[in-house]
Amino acid sequence: MASETVKKILAAEAESEKQNALARQKAEEIINEAQRKAAITVQKRLSDANTETARLREEGRKKAADHAARAQEECQRSLDEIRRTARDNSEKAVQAVIDGFFA
Repeated sequence: MASETVKKILAAEAESEKQNALARQKAEEIINEAQRKAAITVQKRLSDANTETARLREEGRKKAADHAARAQEECQRSLDEIRRTARDNSEKAVQAVIDGFFA
């Protein structure tokens, strides 16, 4: 009878070890799957961040190009006005010299 009890205890211990091994294996599988999913999530977020960064850079380049074009136009308008004023002043100066010479 004692040997029967010992056999039951040994069988229960063996079953317990088997269940513990299965639980460790299942836990390892869950951890590995979580790590895989986390790595995929990290890669996706990095990809999204890179895409957003590229979009923002392109937007910045476009804004800078637009600003440069507007600045160039404004400079050209200012130069045209200065040239026009200089031409007018030059004509007035020549006329003043002529008037002074023949007066």
